[in-house]
Amino acid sequence: MPVNTRSWRSTLGLAVASALALSLCAWAPAAHALTPQEAHALAAGDNDARILTLKKLSTADDPALTPFLKAMLDDAVKVTSDRTYIVQDDGQAVDAVTGQPAALPDDAEDVVNNNRMSSEIEAVLAAANLASPDRDLRAEAIAALANAADESRLPVIDLALSTESDKGLRKQLQMARTKALLTASTPARRLEAAEALAADASPESRGLLMERLNSGEEADAQVQAALQAALAKVTSKLEWGEHAGVVFTGISLGSILLLAALGLAITYGLMGVINMAHGELMMIGAYATFVIQNLFRQYLPELFDWYLLLAVPASFLAAALMGAILERSVFRFLYGRPLETLLASWGISLVLMQLVRTVFGAQNVQVENPNWMSGGFEILSNLTLPYNRLAIIVFAALVLVGMTLLIAKTRLGLFVRSVTQNRPMASCMGVNTARVDTMAFSLGAGIAGLAGCALSQVGNVGPDLGQSYIVDSFMVVVLGGVGQIAGTVYAALGLGLVNKFLEGWTGAVLAKILVLVIVVIFIQKRPQGLFAMRGRSAEA
Repeated sequence: MPVNTRSWRSTLGLAVASALALSLCAWAPAAHALTPQEAHALAAGDNDARILTLKKLSTADDPALTPFLKAMLDDAVKVTSDRTYIVQDDGQAVDAVTGQPAALPDDAEDVVNNNRMSSEIEAVLAAANLASPDRDLRAEAIAALANAADESRLPVIDLALSTESDKGLRKQLQMARTKALLTASTPARRLEAAEALAADASPESRGLLMERLNSGEEADAQVQAALQAALAKVTSKLEWGEHAGVVFTGISLGSILLLAALGLAITYGLMGVINMAHGELMMIGAYATFVIQNLFRQYLPELFDWYLLLAVPASFLAAALMGAILERSVFRFLYGRPLETLLASWGISLVLMQLVRTVFGAQNVQVENPNWMSGGFEILSNLTLPYNRLAIIVFAALVLVGMTLLIAKTRLGLFVRSVTQNRPMASCMGVNTARVDTMAFSLGAGIAGLAGCALSQVGNVGPDLGQSYIVDSFMVVVLGGVGQIAGTVYAALGLGLVNKFLEGWTGAVLAKILVLVIVVIFIQKRPQGLFAMRGRSAEA
């Protein structure tokens, strides 16, 4: 006989809720009715006394307490010197205990709840939702309990822990329990909290330890020493996470710079063309990815998570086609004239940006990550490696390997290297240098399109996308050594790491300036870059 899964889960949820409710009832004293004196004590007087009354009443099975507390949160409770009233939505007042209609006296005052009182009320109301089958309700209940966690909440938290199966919510419950233990009356419980916080080693743990130590409320010397040792251990682990995070972000930035510079390593490094429109070729690749994404969303929504399989070749082909058009129509007339090439390519970049603004609009467009690229891999509590950044690092490595093999092992690569080293001799050997120029320029432009496809996965796509990377791309190529792919790799990763380390020390803007100064000084001392061209120049 087939089993109804939804029904089975609902039954299980009700069973768990019933078990927790029965446990709470077993822990709570006998039921009693909310008295006028208790209602008045909850609504009026000193906040410490009100909270003490609330904690006492929260252990009782009183059906009148919950609606009264909800009314307090809604600012619908008014008090006089001896009575408490609830003002309903229609403006009529009722007695807070009996619920009977009552005339609201002129001297009735609003009940004011500060943040601490509101947190305590929310925690009491949240206890009933800890056994809810709805995960969102349980999450809200746990958050409310954590905001007002103290020793009195431990029985409720422990019961919820015994039934909670969700890993994330269990972690939140454990933190709420530790927070409650941290202010417990017995030193043994506070020592248990110190050990738990040291093992957790999260920013929240560090905050709780620092708050407890700085408050001066810990009088026990043994507990104080344990808290200080735990804080030192947590701080040490978090520092390792922060350093590792800087290294990862540096490698991530380096992989993006590598993708942006690989195409330029061909057009500028091998062909000697100063192409200021290289960033706009990246932009074309990014917009090609945006178009493919929209086509999948409209016509193949069930395959949306795989749109990148088509977007990658589409971005390459779109940018390569534009590169071929530019080379045949403009750049082939300007070889050997660097100043004219620079000015012409700068004008082309403006034309391409305006063309994109005309077609797609001036506003940025958003390219969504596929589901498999959303989220991240948690290494430490303060170190999460985003899947999209990891994918870009792998993608950059694959593009690098593919381009290296293409230049070193294929017939096209042989022709490109021969034309680069000695164009007249290559022409005499039967190489169609004009065709090689077009193919090489298209290859560099296509790789720029791949860089744009990758960039679309980490930020918005707009007409100015390429302007953010063109200067950095030239710095990478010049620093690594003109025409040296290996140097391009080292320079990209090195600039990415140096930039991120300097950002943590000086800030983003000053870090950019310092990186530029370092590169200028390095080029002054070593004009050939990290890796100089080997052998004699054929054109010397």
